[in-house]
Amino acid sequence: MADREDPRKGKKNKGTSKEVCGYPLSIFFIVVNEFCERFSYYGMRAVLVLYFKYFLRWDDDMATSIYHTFVALCYLTPILGAIVADSWLGKFKTIIYLSIVYAIGQVAMAISAIHDITDTDRDGTPDNMTFHVVMSMVGLFLIALGTGGIKPCVAAFGGDQFGDHQEQQRRTFFSVFYLCINGGSLLSTIITPILRAQECGIYTQQKCYSLAFGVPAALMVVALVVFIVGSGMYYKAEPQGNIMLDVCKCIGFAIKNRYRHRSKQYPKRQHWMDWSEEKYEKLLIAQIKMVLKVLFLYIPLPMFWTLFDQKGSRWTLQATNMDGNFGALVIQPDQMQTVNPILILTLVPIMDSLIYPLIKKCGLNFTPLRRMTVGMLLAAIAFVCAALVQIQIDTTLPTFPSASQSQLKLLNMGSNPVQVNLLDNEAFELPAAKASDEFLTFNEETIRVSIGSPPVTKTVVLAKEKRQTLLIPSDLTGEWLLTQDLTSKPQEGNNAIRFVNGMKNTVNISTPAANLGLIDSFTYSNYSLFKSGRTVFTIQSGSQACDYSRDFGYGSSYTFFIPSTLVFGENCQESITAAEDIKPNSVHMALQIPQYFFITAGEVMFSVTGLEFSYSQAPSNMKAVLQAGWLFTVAIGNFIVLIVAELAKIPKQWAEYILFASLLLAVCVIFSFMAYFYTYIDPTEIEAQFKKRDDEDEKDFKNPKQELEVEMNKKDWTKSRDGDEKVVQTKM
Repeated sequence: MADREDPRKGKKNKGTSKEVCGYPLSIFFIVVNEFCERFSYYGMRAVLVLYFKYFLRWDDDMATSIYHTFVALCYLTPILGAIVADSWLGKFKTIIYLSIVYAIGQVAMAISAIHDITDTDRDGTPDNMTFHVVMSMVGLFLIALGTGGIKPCVAAFGGDQFGDHQEQQRRTFFSVFYLCINGGSLLSTIITPILRAQECGIYTQQKCYSLAFGVPAALMVVALVVFIVGSGMYYKAEPQGNIMLDVCKCIGFAIKNRYRHRSKQYPKRQHWMDWSEEKYEKLLIAQIKMVLKVLFLYIPLPMFWTLFDQKGSRWTLQATNMDGNFGALVIQPDQMQTVNPILILTLVPIMDSLIYPLIKKCGLNFTPLRRMTVGMLLAAIAFVCAALVQIQIDTTLPTFPSASQSQLKLLNMGSNPVQVNLLDNEAFELPAAKASDEFLTFNEETIRVSIGSPPVTKTVVLAKEKRQTLLIPSDLTGEWLLTQDLTSKPQEGNNAIRFVNGMKNTVNISTPAANLGLIDSFTYSNYSLFKSGRTVFTIQSGSQACDYSRDFGYGSSYTFFIPSTLVFGENCQESITAAEDIKPNSVHMALQIPQYFFITAGEVMFSVTGLEFSYSQAPSNMKAVLQAGWLFTVAIGNFIVLIVAELAKIPKQWAEYILFASLLLAVCVIFSFMAYFYTYIDPTEIEAQFKKRDDEDEKDFKNPKQELEVEMNKKDWTKSRDGDEKVVQTKM
């Protein structure tokens, strides 16, 4: 076990890792750390938008905006993490410190989701929502700082553990490393939605967001502990300075120098970066030119990420209005995201080993930029599919009253049919113990209702923007009750159920899990929420009982009427009538699979190819700059979603999907023109040419007289440039 030596610094760095099957033992700690960290991040992110909507009670636009703000921060902070690691702390310390911040953030998120902390009246709803919002926002900020900060460090730190003789093992490590990323993502997006769907609590049972966030928090702590345990085995390279800072300084100097010499008396230069030649090496300037050429192509790319990252927000919210029953398997709305990593693991080898070779055999030059263009097109198609699914969903959603409208349904509690007259509506017959099929919409606040023959007329005052049910007693001269109905679909796929007692006796309604309480004669119960599946209600009146069973779907609302003619016994179920106030979700979640397929195929062709292209067109020492630029496009894409969600306020969700698809198609056309005029280069060859010139210039400078003349010429130029500025020594 020999200490590894830093080839760049010539200093020994602590690290006594044994080798197992040709691999440093230290990398096993890094691989486990990465798996746990990715599980932690994607597990928390999978349920985040539903936590905003159902726990914090934010609307869809607000939930989407905060979600994408968080994702954008996660892709901005890697730039900061790379600079800190390369310039000051080194990769090891950066990973340790930011992982601690990361773990604290995850714990804060788990605490913010405990409803019992502020639920003083024990009704299952937090009484001090400010506490939960502040805790969650602090937690998300710390998570964004942590996950983004360590993102550029972990893979590079793992690569540092290999020697020059272990090139094959290093390649295998990176394959396993990225497999862990997808594996952690896949497992977490399956498990955490299941945990969220459970019910937990100290005083009242609610959806268990605290457990869904707590398990990722525990995994992050495990990731940190595992990484620290391997500390003595790691090879820790000293910070060497960050190339991004050098690039920024060089570009800044070129701009400043060009501005100083904007007068026509100074001759133009071939490229604006050439104005930095007085201070920086020509090789560095040439490398920056190559990078800028690629970064220019990045300008249209954020629009792809604008669409892609909505699978965790808008598409998840779309799934909440769909039916997730796949027979033996019930899929939660946030579990549909698992389709993406599954398809990634499937499509990448298919594309590489089948599709691309087949296109090549057909004689088509399917260049990387053309692949990226097709990837953008596929993402646009995915959003067209999402729009079509949304249109189908909208046809099944109830039409609730506007601010100037009221809606009314009638329920005949008598044992005989009655004739009903409402304003200008045609008279209709309402069967015994039945409710009208649909809600009737009125613009008037006061209506006159005539029932029976001879008619009994009463004036009914309706509430604006509300749904109500008029309970018509068997004795028309008695009191007519007006109930308050739901004006939105029950959340989280629950079903809202209430009973109306048409009997002369008080009844008690209960289920094996809950007691709905007593219902007096000719009155109704409050709504109670029930999960999908079969529920058995026990109706008791004195010593008599009736079991009424019903199968529920997702997101429905029913009013069950107990008639006065009910006969307790085995056949009592047939007497109870059901009024479907809100239909259950009927559009199946499987219809989302095509949009996930197209967006994932687009990701494979766009993202994987884009990184491959970028790396092939950039100098070896500029990979970090391009990685930062690539991550920056992801952040900008998420900010675009934020802008559209908050400013556009498009009333129809399908129209917003079409808008995004149209924007990406327009950007796709622009990108295709940019790609058409792009000339592919070989950075290695260009660098070799510059190094060859430098070697020749160095030979010329061996003549002392020539060297003195060159130095004097440089000083004369800098003096004429700015009399007050110090002479700048040019690096050759």
